[in-house]
Amino acid sequence: MNLISDILFWISNGLLVPVVVLLIVLFIRSLLLIGSFFGQYLAIRRTDALLRRQFDSLTVNTLSVLEEKLPAGANSLIVVYIRRVLEVGHRPAYVRRLLADFEIAADKDLAVSKTLTKMGPMLGLMGTLIPMGPALVGLSTGDIASMAYNMQVAFATTVIGLFTSAIGFITQQVKQRWYLQDMTNLDFLAELLTEKHAA
Repeated sequence: MNLISDILFWISNGLLVPVVVLLIVLFIRSLLLIGSFFGQYLAIRRTDALLRRQFDSLTVNTLSVLEEKLPAGANSLIVVYIRRVLEVGHRPAYVRRLLADFEIAADKDLAVSKTLTKMGPMLGLMGTLIPMGPALVGLSTGDIASMAYNMQVAFATTVIGLFTSAIGFITQQVKQRWYLQDMTNLDFLAELLTEKHAA
């Protein structure tokens, strides 16, 4: 039984370095996500008011005006897909495929946030529990310096894991709301194109 316990102890201690490295990678990725999220927010803020006005007054008869009113330099996902839907609007099968492609692209953009949300706490908990074993051993042998160091590692990994998870959760919630609004607009546009070509 002691041999099995020792093997498990060695394995868990061996996982500490990969866990810490992965937490550092997730932390850096969360900082990059904050930057890209802020840039995406600024782009959406520029186009959102315009798109809302256009879609509030959009009818079958004003579909041709929509493409002219789209911002020329905007490369946001919704603007790109509105242009593509308008191009193939007379082919319903292609429109449905574009809507599915938009959902896939939106889900792909959310993947980083979802990964941070789930992996941050898992790696943080692993980084907390792994050093606790050596810390308890240090406590039992009176090695206070070793115990303090291991406790420091345990608390640091917890904080980093929770931080990356919080960034992932917040960005995921906000982006999901953005993409839900965009999907509603694209569905509405597809319905108007169907009405136009059915008439």
